[in-house]
Amino acid sequence: MKKKVILDVDTGIDDALGILLAVRSGEMDVLGITTVNGNVSLEQATKNTCKILQLLEKEHEIRVIQGANKPLMRPTFFEHRVHGKDGLGGALLDMPVHVEAADGHAVDFIVEQVKQHAGEVTLVMTAPLTNLALAVMKYPELVHQVKEVIVMGGVVQGFGNVTPTAEFNMYVDPEAAKIVFQAGFPDLTLVGLDVTRKALLTDDHIRALGDSPIARYVKESTAEYMERYYERNGVRACALHDPLAVGVALNKQLVTTRKYYVDVETKSELCDGQTVCDFQNRLSKAANVHVCTEVAADEFLELFIRTLRA
Repeated sequence: MKKKVILDVDTGIDDALGILLAVRSGEMDVLGITTVNGNVSLEQATKNTCKILQLLEKEHEIRVIQGANKPLMRPTFFEHRVHGKDGLGGALLDMPVHVEAADGHAVDFIVEQVKQHAGEVTLVMTAPLTNLALAVMKYPELVHQVKEVIVMGGVVQGFGNVTPTAEFNMYVDPEAAKIVFQAGFPDLTLVGLDVTRKALLTDDHIRALGDSPIARYVKESTAEYMERYYERNGVRACALHDPLAVGVALNKQLVTTRKYYVDVETKSELCDGQTVCDFQNRLSKAANVHVCTEVAADEFLELFIRTLRA
């Protein structure tokens, strides 16, 4: 039985790699891909998602459904410097989009699919959590009917990647993240920068992908990202943030998790979007999130390369 999955994306470079991994794995029944404002606008994220499905020749098999075009309470905040104006680092610029997004709204799609497949759906969230927060507000029973939620976002023991304390997805819509974390999901896993920064795609890995349309796309889309990563971190690599969340959905054994109480800061001059993890139970609140603390990075990278090279 393939795992029933909905991918929720703001398709930039690493979301696209996550989609490639999910679809090429052959182990996921991707019910649909929902899009949201984040790295780029909702319209651009949707266009990028459609292009990736065309690259995979799956545009007629997997639906793309548009969601929220702005955060719950805040102005939009894009990451063009990392992902480029188009979100894909300039790759696939000339590719025309043959199949548009499906009718309907992502929030309704998520609710309908979870209702239809109660207890079976894994939500892999690799974008700001606006769509899921809206879905929870619209249909609170979703919390108990979904199988699991895997969120790429946050950082609990390190520094942020958009402010000194905040990871991008949390920073863009911290109010949405707070709603999701406090909703009461029984199985919510946080795949944060603590582990994704250890899953680094290098030039050697890209060479190992061989010479195919997908391999060429990966090389082109990550080239500028690698330069930006080198400037900031002194390592020429592309951190596989979103693909690792997909990897966790494929194989939980890739990561070590511990359950903690986690909340998100929304009212701070310096720390908005910070994921606050109560390691010592200072707040005396019940643990609500499985926090990834370690990753078998080499094993994951092997999986990623093997899947995209196949």
